[in-house]
Amino acid sequence: MYRNIAVPVDLEHVDRLEKALSTAADLANHYNAKVCYIGVTTVQPSALGHTPEEYAQKLAAFGRDQAAKHGIEVTTLARAAHDLPVDLDKILLDAISDAEADAVVMASHVPGLADHFFASNAGTVASESKVSVFVIR
Repeated sequence: MYRNIAVPVDLEHVDRLEKALSTAADLANHYNAKVCYIGVTTVQPSALGHTPEEYAQKLAAFGRDQAAKHGIEVTTLARAAHDLPVDLDKILLDAISDAEADAVVMASHVPGLADHFFASNAGTVASESKVSVFVIR
């Protein structure tokens, strides 16, 4: 049913992603699908890398760790943004398309008052993606 599952990841908050990462791995194992971890960083130096290339290397290492942990085939796709809060949703949607994903597994948070005024990233991806999106809380 699924052959390529995209999983947006925030390497700064991997500890909050375990449920989504496990769900994606379970789906990948069940359907013999690949998982593409998508990460977005800023073009400015950050704690995760001085350059987007350094960030891409850390994302690739994360992918290798997940592949070994879950026994799945993994690719990674790193993108850089000039204004991360503004550009994130569009970059994620473009990356999902570039990865040729036929499903997305994405972590979210418990909605609060602010979500009535500002859409969450997972909500936007689920609303605008052309493929199935599993939003995991």
